[in-house]
Amino acid sequence: MKNQNKAYLFAGITIIFWSTVATAFKFGLRYQEPSQMVAGAVIMALLLFLLLLIFTGKIKDTFRFSIKQYLYSAILGFFNPFFYYLILFKAYSNLPAQVAQPINMIWPLALVILSIPILKQKIGLKSIFALLISFGGVVLISSQGGGAGFSREQIPGILLCLGSAFVWAIFWLLNVKDKRDDIQKLFLNFLFGLIYIVIFFLFTGTSFPEGKKAWFWAIYAGIFEMGLSFIFWLKALRLSDTTDKISNLIYVSPFISLIFIHYLLKEPLYSTTFYGLVLIILGILLQKTRFGYGKRK
Repeated sequence: MKNQNKAYLFAGITIIFWSTVATAFKFGLRYQEPSQMVAGAVIMALLLFLLLLIFTGKIKDTFRFSIKQYLYSAILGFFNPFFYYLILFKAYSNLPAQVAQPINMIWPLALVILSIPILKQKIGLKSIFALLISFGGVVLISSQGGGAGFSREQIPGILLCLGSAFVWAIFWLLNVKDKRDDIQKLFLNFLFGLIYIVIFFLFTGTSFPEGKKAWFWAIYAGIFEMGLSFIFWLKALRLSDTTDKISNLIYVSPFISLIFIHYLLKEPLYSTTFYGLVLIILGILLQKTRFGYGKRK
């Protein structure tokens, strides 16, 4: 099999994984609090990364970094997985999956906004137009068919979902400056993330997931959202002739996700969800050439 065909294979597997996680989040949150699901998923992903480091012989080098590099991992671990997934899962607990999942996808546009104060970049007319298109998509999705949307009870969930996109964008900006091995970085990020979760549990009196169903969905999220999906996606990007052949495929994922949401969660799909998602992705693609990103669901 040619490398490009292998790249499409790994990308396809990743897209299937990412297409199921919104449904998995909602199922998992039926049996546990958002922070508990974060804890279980982080533990599973951490074990997966540890096994991969042992298998590749990189485990020893992972504990030979400088204090400055470990402090950087501590900062990254705070943003992802701790803070990002904490607010993302909280948003999913307050919103229908078909609302939370597409709104979270606006992180590339959040990146554009944050580049103004962080990277001192000026925003051009194309960027403004792209932002307005995607913002229109967010408004459409939030309206939930024009009837059930914009209720006072769901505003906090929508704000949390938007906030998670900005947290991921901050993490992305910090992560691109870290030139260490990807799996080593992930392992350390998740190790520090687990430490933050334990501290959070001590202050809030929360316990780790309880019951088989709670652990099942937490483990699923850890493997397919936080673990294998990243590894396979990274492999697809490296095998592909050009990243553009692979990166744009990721925008198929939310549309497939709507099928799972409809048939497994039994959520009635609104036409505004589909059209809003189209607008969000259109705005992202319009802006994408400026930054060259392509790794996030």
